[in-house]
Amino acid sequence: MRNFLIKRLLLSILIFFFVVFIIYLLMRCMPMSYVETMAQQLSQAPGSKPYEEWLLQLNAQYGLDKGIIPGFFDQLKNLLTGNFGDSWKFTVPVVQKFNEVIWVSFTMGGIAFILELLIAIPLGVIAATKQYSRTDYAVTVFALAGISLPTFFFATLLKLVFSVQLGWFDLVGLIGRDYNHLDAWGQFLDKAHHLVLPIVTLVVISVGSLMRYTRTNMLEVLNSDYIRTARAKGLSEKRVIYHHAFRNTLIPLVTIVGGSLPGLFAGALITETLYAIPGIGWTSYQAMTAGDIPFSMFYLSFLAILTLAGNLLADILYAVVDPRVRIA
Repeated sequence: MRNFLIKRLLLSILIFFFVVFIIYLLMRCMPMSYVETMAQQLSQAPGSKPYEEWLLQLNAQYGLDKGIIPGFFDQLKNLLTGNFGDSWKFTVPVVQKFNEVIWVSFTMGGIAFILELLIAIPLGVIAATKQYSRTDYAVTVFALAGISLPTFFFATLLKLVFSVQLGWFDLVGLIGRDYNHLDAWGQFLDKAHHLVLPIVTLVVISVGSLMRYTRTNMLEVLNSDYIRTARAKGLSEKRVIYHHAFRNTLIPLVTIVGGSLPGLFAGALITETLYAIPGIGWTSYQAMTAGDIPFSMFYLSFLAILTLAGNLLADILYAVVDPRVRIA
């Protein structure tokens, strides 16, 4: 296990190096940037320098006057030393802005992911054990509906019913108008109340895929020879399903869980935009459209690290859920 972890960590470092280079290359190749926008604004002031002079000055100030390779190694050095710089778009340190918005998205994504697992896996198992029954058809219809519904349509439908017609929730925003007059517990409940519809949206549009995935893998396991042998030995159906079959169904599900780690921090751009939630998804979109290289580099590099960590975690969990899998 130790040799395996060392090899995977070294490989992850190599992959991370090339991923950061690709990210920086894309940032430098963006057709519009913050410095160009700022140069245009400054050049339009009365008696100001021309646009070209402002552009040269700002590029030198932000280190964009260097070539791609020298600029990349400067950015890589900053990343490795923890010097992430200031956000060009939000004019605050990158880490500060990141900390302001990441936990909202993490809370939404974490709760939605837990609910997704609690709903999708049991329903997928039930649908597989009752194949071609009314229960199976009902679960399949629910799953396909969730997969087919566009996020913007379902979110708009929820707001129409529960915000406009019933008045149970506010249309948009993370806090209510009386937020500043509430105590700590009241402020917590106010934010939780505003996150109900966004979380429901994330759960419904994502639960269908995992549900169908669980059902398909469970059916494949139930048709295996060792399951027939277990039934022939007289084991109860409950023990056959939940002790023998379900344990092997977890193996492909581990891949889904490990790959979902970056998604907990990635934010949900469409959902956050529709509900006006100031999360990392909407913030990173604003930074990228403004050409904010420091914030975009930090955020995308952070997601790359999480992706590599998630893949490594999935490999390790294989040996936990299946005793047949051993890493030599």
